[in-house]
Amino acid sequence: MKTESTIPILDIPDFNNRILASYNDGTAEYGLDADISVSRSLVPAGTGAFRDFSYIAPDIPVFDADACVGCMECVTECPDTAILAKAIPTNVLDENFKSLNGSPYTPWVKEQWATNKKFYDAPLKQNKQPAKFGIFVDPEKCKGCGECIDACGDHLALKMVVKEKDTVPKYNFGMDFFRSLGPTPADYINERVLPDMMLADEAMLFTGGAGSCMGCGEVTALRMMLAATGFVYGKESIGLVAATGCNTVYGATYPYNPFLVPWSNSLFENVSTFAMGVRARWDQKGWQDKKLWAIGGDGAMLDIGFQALSRLFMSGMNINVIILDTQVYSNTGGQASSGTFTGQAAKMSAFGSDSHGKSERRKEIANIAMAHPNVFVAQTTAAHPNHFYKAIMEANEHPGPSVVNVYTSCQPEHGIADNKSYDQAKLAVDCRVFPIFTFDPKKGKYISDKLSLQGNPAKNKDWFVNAKSGEQFDFIHFAKTEGRFSRNFDKDGTPDPLLHKAQEDRLDNWHVLQELAGIKWGKE
Repeated sequence: MKTESTIPILDIPDFNNRILASYNDGTAEYGLDADISVSRSLVPAGTGAFRDFSYIAPDIPVFDADACVGCMECVTECPDTAILAKAIPTNVLDENFKSLNGSPYTPWVKEQWATNKKFYDAPLKQNKQPAKFGIFVDPEKCKGCGECIDACGDHLALKMVVKEKDTVPKYNFGMDFFRSLGPTPADYINERVLPDMMLADEAMLFTGGAGSCMGCGEVTALRMMLAATGFVYGKESIGLVAATGCNTVYGATYPYNPFLVPWSNSLFENVSTFAMGVRARWDQKGWQDKKLWAIGGDGAMLDIGFQALSRLFMSGMNINVIILDTQVYSNTGGQASSGTFTGQAAKMSAFGSDSHGKSERRKEIANIAMAHPNVFVAQTTAAHPNHFYKAIMEANEHPGPSVVNVYTSCQPEHGIADNKSYDQAKLAVDCRVFPIFTFDPKKGKYISDKLSLQGNPAKNKDWFVNAKSGEQFDFIHFAKTEGRFSRNFDKDGTPDPLLHKAQEDRLDNWHVLQELAGIKWGKE
């Protein structure tokens, strides 16, 4: 006789009221019963929204509405979903302002709304209702990395300020008002301006509250992947499987889960085979339209899991892979991977008076993936949002395997400041350290038809040279900016032979890509 279990898989109200509360007030270790709900280690979606990081950083971004152009770069690049934006019609906004009367924070909240060309002047010229563009910072999610400041750049619409006694309550008040407004109307979201997709609720599938390092480049890449996929297909059509690594630590630090889509952790080396099993079962159930993304770092995908990844490519199954390429085993202490650059200082690579870093060449996983039949391949960075978003969208549309290899910074292992993910990713592309490209098997018969180097500066040349300064952007130029290469320079700043070898390797790799794309070396 068949019987049904009366035990729910997960009692979400109980989890939120009892388990989350005990972790938030610090009593979980001694006061939380080890019942079946706790022992299963299951976590509901989006519990990261309840995590408070306001105690971490002494500084927080402040918004200057008069300087804002509505480019959305700050919202896009924030690794913690701490800075959010909306475009709200002026008549709706004015009506909602009435609810703020009597609060000492009302004048400040009104100052957070920009009247810019993009959302106000342009609709007005089209005889449409203009909108104001608001930027608000969640003080409980912001870790103070300053990444948004760098992304804003010369617009100077954001700067860091010291938190004062009323900063957190004032910012919380602003966020409460921001959330009460409802979503940005679709009329103000230009689908051709891809960063605008983060104005849509369906794109915001990462709540923040992840236990990642300040300024982590991995989290930004995952947020953007989910945004591009959710915006087009909706959260009900997405599933994630992840190889053990940094992403599974900050993505599942019990009881906080920043994802609003189904997510599961697999062993370090077999996420690709796990994904194949999930895909097969989904297809059996008639879920062919659901988008499955397998997540892993360069260690999981380029090293121990490479055989399984190649098998996934050859299977022809409709699985998307995103590789968070930090060029090192970030989660386990900074050991060298096959993605580590020549000359880079990393644990478990030869180092001493005669050797200043890894001597081997870097494995180019995107190049290798192109050799597999019918695989869509992209190499990109979060600092190139249009290129990144297009890569994700094309991967989702491809009717077979796809892989998107993303340059992601690891601040402690790269030896860079917390706010430098955006800057260093752009510099890596400019210096041929990490060229961006797409390879679409559907684009033609020959490799040159399928491979596009669009997005790289001076793609017909060996190196990019700044026209104003005459400065050459090469690997040595890049290496000077990161601590992982510091021992490759003497006290006068002269690079050692190993770094020159690394530079030759990067140029050789660039020449391979140029040749495959039908571009003759060094010629216009």
